[in-house]
Amino acid sequence: MEELTRLRTAAVSGAGARTRAMTEAEIRALLTEALDVADLAGRRVLVIIPDSTRTAPIALMSAILSEILEAKVEALDYLVALGTHPAMDDAALSRLLGREVKGGRVGDSRVFNHRWDLPETFVTLGTISASEVAAATGGRLEMDVPVRLNRLVAEPDGDSPYDRIIVCGPVFPHEVAGFSGGNKYFVPGVAGPEVIDVTHWVGALLTSRGIIGVRDTPVRRLIDRAASFVPTPSLLIALVMHGQALQGVFVGDMEEAWWAATELSAELDIIVVERPFKRVLSVMPEMYDDLWTGAKGMYKLEPAIADGGEVVIYAPHINEVSYVHGHHLDEVGYHVRDYFLAQWDRFKHIPWGVLAHSTHLRGDGTFVDGVEKPRIRVTLATGIPKERCERIGLGHMDPDSVVLSEWESREDEGILLVPRAGEKLYRVKGDG
Repeated sequence: MEELTRLRTAAVSGAGARTRAMTEAEIRALLTEALDVADLAGRRVLVIIPDSTRTAPIALMSAILSEILEAKVEALDYLVALGTHPAMDDAALSRLLGREVKGGRVGDSRVFNHRWDLPETFVTLGTISASEVAAATGGRLEMDVPVRLNRLVAEPDGDSPYDRIIVCGPVFPHEVAGFSGGNKYFVPGVAGPEVIDVTHWVGALLTSRGIIGVRDTPVRRLIDRAASFVPTPSLLIALVMHGQALQGVFVGDMEEAWWAATELSAELDIIVVERPFKRVLSVMPEMYDDLWTGAKGMYKLEPAIADGGEVVIYAPHINEVSYVHGHHLDEVGYHVRDYFLAQWDRFKHIPWGVLAHSTHLRGDGTFVDGVEKPRIRVTLATGIPKERCERIGLGHMDPDSVVLSEWESREDEGILLVPRAGEKLYRVKGDG
């Protein structure tokens, strides 16, 4: 069995393997060692975790954290970094944490949803200046951006409900930030709409294909700057998944532990192919319950699809475009970036995060003399009706007509079947 590759620096303690999952004993030993020196005794600790749209053993991590910390700390509570995803009820939280959550409590711990939809959730911690935004984005955008975060994370007067934060979540290639995880659990995870919209729109301006799987991006720099306003000392537990197997854990400084995790994620989660494919069938797992989240089946494949090619998002269980933002998407549809830029006055009132999602899913393309030409076709084989697909600018395929075996083992023909799509990035050799 492959030995773990260990990392120990002044700022990070971690371990990972390229060909096997870490054992529970290895995970427990690493966390015990790292947390023993983290100055958590007697502290009020808030653990920020992902929702169910990310593959990660959050139930196991929660159990181990409770085992290690409950007797040492004054409080050990959880905040789900929803961004703008729907809130999770007790049943969903119970599945996430692997223990019964009742009335927002699991054992002695409280469990909070990030209520992005309630103004009282937020407190303003600072402002990213227009000059900083311009510098980070190469002049693509210049505006002051208030950094409003969930008040559980910090209060500006220092009278915070928690005096230590642990961020615990996975690191994957990501269409907006380059790689997910780390400070992204603050922004957009528990952030207000202003900074969410700006960071997502910057990602759209740079295009998903230009950012995904890149570690140092303008978006990541903006996210790190926003997180710098958080006064509460923070610790990262960065998880590296390969499929559903946990193959790396890195604990320590928010940015350095994240960087170490991205190195292993780049090896495990980026698949390099010799030539682009003409057609791809992205089979989406049920943890993506609307197109807003299921669009990752496009994002992760776009770099490996030939000009004029097609990606089919196969998800018969998806019946909704977005449970939160569907009304906006029905209004604007899905378009390439330049479609919006050429008609900015018409669309600038729409939340920029929605516009970013729209153009990320539609992919690269042009808009010249009023004619939109996407680089590739995007087709939905979902429960979303044909009429709605056409109205929002996407192709439709009857999911009942899809026979998975007809897509298998046809790579030599330029056809690819991707089971459990959404987290592994496909890229053509020599690109990126």
